[in-house]
Amino acid sequence: MTQLVSQLKRVYWESTAGCNLRCIHCRRLDVLDKPDPDELTTAQAKALIDEVATFGRPVFIFSGGEPLVRHDIFELAAYAKEKGLPIALATNGTLVDQAMARRMKDVGIYYASVSLDGSQAGTHDLFRGAGAYEKTLQGMRYMQEAGIKVQVNFTVTKMNVQEVPKVYEITRQNKCIALYLFLLVPVGCGVKIADDQMLSNTEVEDWLKWVAKKDQEGPLPLKAICAPHYFRVEHEMLGKEDQEIPADRKGCLAGLHMCFVTHKGDVYPCGYLPLSAGNIRNQPFRQIWDQSELLRNLRDSSLLSGRCGACDFKDVCGGCRARGFYAYGDVLAEEPYCIHLPHDRPNGDRLADGHRHLSEKGGEGEPERENARPA
Repeated sequence: MTQLVSQLKRVYWESTAGCNLRCIHCRRLDVLDKPDPDELTTAQAKALIDEVATFGRPVFIFSGGEPLVRHDIFELAAYAKEKGLPIALATNGTLVDQAMARRMKDVGIYYASVSLDGSQAGTHDLFRGAGAYEKTLQGMRYMQEAGIKVQVNFTVTKMNVQEVPKVYEITRQNKCIALYLFLLVPVGCGVKIADDQMLSNTEVEDWLKWVAKKDQEGPLPLKAICAPHYFRVEHEMLGKEDQEIPADRKGCLAGLHMCFVTHKGDVYPCGYLPLSAGNIRNQPFRQIWDQSELLRNLRDSSLLSGRCGACDFKDVCGGCRARGFYAYGDVLAEEPYCIHLPHDRPNGDRLADGHRHLSEKGGEGEPERENARPA
């Protein structure tokens, strides 16, 4: 057994399912025009914050939907700050004006991620709707003027992968803190575009090599997200083959260093893996984190199957558990979008491109495919 040491470092809270945009790759299927009447109440949200604060100082991220459509978002952010938590906001940026940016800063929001899915309006707006590009950039600048650190999130697909270098430059020129590149996960609305928009295994490998090279060059911090095999690619590219492979998990952190709490209180390992470890309306958050069988299994790399189970990088990488689940219906299955062949590889028939498995999976009885990445 290889039980990884869990330490809660980040909690993403889907503060609402309401959103002002209708993105084609959204993690949710049921985006609402306004907040769900069954979402956590103000009192329940504060109780969650109280419990998270007992873990020390994990970052508490207000996500959505679009968190800025929730009526008490600033009250809750101020409460989280009062409890000593570092607080961040995951927003599409389109609702942010100068007054709102100042208010965000006043209640203690020190960091925000903003989604930018193209280097030009024509691309970004295909994902997020007409006019979103300019509003997003303006909202980002308002937050920066207010003293909030801004990170850019970019979802990598076939449609926009060629624009990554230009988005890198836009991010750098706008003096953002970092660029986080998310490899598309087929969940929520993303399922509908996966067959056309997921990079192939080989394309993923080439993209990860570019990320590793560019990150070494600097100056902008760059991360590949939902692509845990990046750490295998980095190890190989930096000529570390003769060095010991790190044993600390840096790749998939779902259920290990982070979790996602839905607007109704379900605790997911991450926003892209909508399997509930428990609901905070029914049991304490700490009990769920410490005792959930689902989370405990995710912390044991010896339980991984297929190529991931045979891989020397399984501790540091872990494979994307969400893509393994959607490809094979097994949360511990191999990462379908990794090209690496371990020396001792069982289940060899699974190496074929991940599209085949995602296309064939379907039918009744599947869980609702909600995504919970920051907006």
